[in-house]
Amino acid sequence: MGGGWILALTISAVFGGGCASTGATFRSGVGDSFPFHPPYYAGRRVTAVGRVGYFPITFRRGATEDEGFDPASQAGTPLGALVADMNRFVDSLGVTTPLAVNLVVPGTPPDVEFGCIRTTSMYECDERDAEGARAGGDRRTLRLAIGRPSDDWTTWAARAMDGAGVPNALSITVEISDYYAEQTGLVGHRKVELGTGYTISIPWMTGLDTPVSVLQLTGALVDSSGSAVRIGAEGLVARRSGIIAGAVGAQRVITDDDIAQLRSARRTDLRGQPLVWQVALRNLLAELTGHPELAMR
Repeated sequence: MGGGWILALTISAVFGGGCASTGATFRSGVGDSFPFHPPYYAGRRVTAVGRVGYFPITFRRGATEDEGFDPASQAGTPLGALVADMNRFVDSLGVTTPLAVNLVVPGTPPDVEFGCIRTTSMYECDERDAEGARAGGDRRTLRLAIGRPSDDWTTWAARAMDGAGVPNALSITVEISDYYAEQTGLVGHRKVELGTGYTISIPWMTGLDTPVSVLQLTGALVDSSGSAVRIGAEGLVARRSGIIAGAVGAQRVITDDDIAQLRSARRTDLRGQPLVWQVALRNLLAELTGHPELAMR
């Protein structure tokens, strides 16, 4: 990947949409939503009633681009270490019951999709139609949705939940998606709204038309029928592109160095300067489990 620059020439990675789908969103339990700003959540708000099940966090390859562009995630890599850190952290919070640890998961799990939609251009995100733009005040579209799990995954997960005595379970993944850079003020400053209470500034040379590559957490609370109750996303780190690069369709991709730096990056705007990824994970868990005491914002 040499410095992280790519020229996305794989047609299947583009015209399959900005968020790769592994399951139909029809009758998924939560309808598609199109949030302009965080927090990025949809579905029924839940109230904590006892513990919820928890399937170990994994990295979902190929969520946006061809999976060959994604960083390696096996043990010994920065991404593998980050995912392991996250699983240990969830266990330490004491609000979930681990399910299926170290087991081979059959079928296709629920697929929460969040990011811009690309179906008509190789490099730019789709725009809403003029009528939609007038109604919402913005032509850009971010889509939050969930694909239903496969039948074999649902049957397997229902058995795991029943055995643990929990009616609902969390399915959380780390993946790469595309967000928008926004302009702020008259001098052209740029920002990316990554998630709950978390907006980062990026260089003014960042193009506004080319999507910004983001490593994010996505999650769903599902019941034993495989239907989603609530879904959401929290961005972790954005990879910035420049105006010149954006003009020719190039985009930065998330690198091993980005992930290694993320493991120790801190939220200096919050008391105690907690780790960026821990704040995002706590906020995701708070929204999906109905435990507001977990939130940090």
